[in-house]
Formats: sequence, structure tokens, C-alpha cells
Amino acid sequence: MTAGLRAGLIGLGSMGRHHARVLAGLEAVRLVGVVDPMGDKNGWAQGAPVLSTVDELISLGIDYAVVACPTALHEEVGLRLAEAGVCALIEKPVADTVEGARRLVDAFESRGLVAGVGHIERCNPALRSMRSRLEAGELGEVFQVVTRRQGPFPHRIADVGVVKDLATHDIDLTGWVTGQTYTSISAHTVSKSGRPHEDMVSAVGRLSDGTMVNHLVNWLSPLKERFTSVTGERGTFIADTLTADLTFHSNAAVTTEWEALQAFRGVSEGDMIRYAIPKREPLLVEHELFRDAVRGTSKDICTLREGLRTVEVAAAVLESATSGRTVTTSVGELATHGA
Repeated sequence: MTAGLRAGLIGLGSMGRHHARVLAGLEAVRLVGVVDPMGDKNGWAQGAPVLSTVDELISLGIDYAVVACPTALHEEVGLRLAEAGVCALIEKPVADTVEGARRLVDAFESRGLVAGVGHIERCNPALRSMRSRLEAGELGEVFQVVTRRQGPFPHRIADVGVVKDLATHDIDLTGWVTGQTYTSISAHTVSKSGRPHEDMVSAVGRLSDGTMVNHLVNWLSPLKERFTSVTGERGTFIADTLTADLTFHSNAAVTTEWEALQAFRGVSEGDMIRYAIPKREPLLVEHELFRDAVRGTSKDICTLREGLRTVEVAAAVLESATSGRTVTTSVGELATHGA
């Protein structure tokens, strides 16, 4: 496929406006139309024609579309794009139900279309650096992944709770940086904001290689935090995805002479390294990677099948919180076991 891809955007909300900004300046891509039934009273479409329906956008002859409408509409919009032979980058979560996500996977895969999910944390410089270092074995055996994602309530969210909106970030990034899948999850949720959906979750899980996982996610805190730590035999990586900083706390190699500590057979504190890494905008990186995937020059995207897996784990989190049981997961299958 030659340079000059024709792209469309569906949705001009809080994420859609940023997609429009990036698409309008993206090399080798032309933003040819934006769909939003509410119009563009804020001028976020970057001068592109604003349309009322997805069919109008498809009729313009587009190579791919970015789906940034409410989660509940992802399936309907995605299936229409697939039917028309249009590649798609769908905002996370890929769909609001496991069944809907499966239908999207089938629709795009059966037609051989490139499709991805906008799990933006994969494009955060700190997590990309962490993942490459883990792949290189810098941490040795991995023992535990801990994430904290909290902040004030986002008034833009009306159709899903904190598990599908926020925790899906942590579910996806955990599997991505470790290269593992979830095998079990146990969770508790609370709802304190007067909405029908949960606004706080605490989850404990296990990955396919035995790694322990802890997720604390809420939108009830005045403190905004985006914290990921991975602890292994050689130390701990800590990523702050708000600032895109990555630090490494190493296990000390020197022996201590303090008698009280000598008896402790664990680890002791060693050097701390704060890595200097290039800090490009994650959304721009996401768009560049998806553009290159459509052009056939790269495959570094979150696939719909990976997005489906994240929705399955999110469903397991909610099932565990409702049933009070640990939920075991295998690909395409969820089951509850034990009290």
C-alpha cells in the first residue's frame, strides 16, 4: 500500500479530539472525515468534514478508521467497518461484552483486515523500556506485578464502571510487559458515587508462569496515580506512566556487616537507577504503529484477539467481585472455583 492512507475518525469526545489532532498531523496519512452526530461545536475536527453516520464516512473511500465513540457502540460500529472492508483502530476496551469482542475478532480476522485496540499504555515510554528490559532478562525471574491507577471521577464516563474503563489498562499492560496470560483472579469492588457501576476495585491474580499480580484501581481519589512495579530476583522496576519515568531498584550485591540484618536471608537495598529515555507522546506512537501495520511494515499493535483477552479478564474481575469466588481463566473460557 502506497503512502497517503485515507483515515476517518468516529467520535469527537474526550479521546476523539486528541485522535483528530494526531491524525491531522500524521505523516503519510490524510484525515478525510469525522463522524459525530453532535457535530463539532468546539472545532476539534481539524478542518475535516464532519459527518452524521458511519456509512457516510465509508462512502468517502477510507483505508482505516479510528473508533472513539462510547464503548457500548464499539461493536456496532466495528462490525459495519469490517463489512465494508475497512481496517480499524478501536479505543479500549474493544467492546463492552466478551461476546461482542469475539464477534469483532471474527469479523476482522475472517476478512484479513488489520485491526487493533487503543491500549495506550503499550506506547508509554516507561513501559516500552520496561518491557524490552524484561525481555532481555535484566530482572531475572519475575515474582510480582503491582499496579495502582487512581484519580478523581471522570465525568465523561457514563456507560461502564472502573473495571472496564481503567482496570483494562492494567490488565493489558501486565500481560504485555510480562508476555504472560492470567490464569486466575479474585476481586472486590465498591460503588460509592451513586452510579450503577463500580468505582473502586482491588484484585489479586496469578499469571501463567506463576507471577503474582495486584491491581488497585479507583476514581474516588483526589490523588492521580499511575504506578506499575515489577519485582524479580534482581530487583524492582517502577514505572510512573504520568511522567513516563522508569527507575530500577537493584538488590544489593554487597554483604552487610550489621548483625541484625545478616541473619535475614532475603534481599537488601542496592543502587537505584533512573533511566533517561526519549519521551514521545504515546498517542502519536500508537498512531504511527497502527499506520505502519495497515501499510504492512509493522505488526507492533494490540490485536483484537489480545483486546478480547483483556475483556475476558475484566469480566472475570466483575464475576469474582459479584460471586465472592476466585475465577480461573483460560483462553476463551471462564469458570469459578471455590469460595
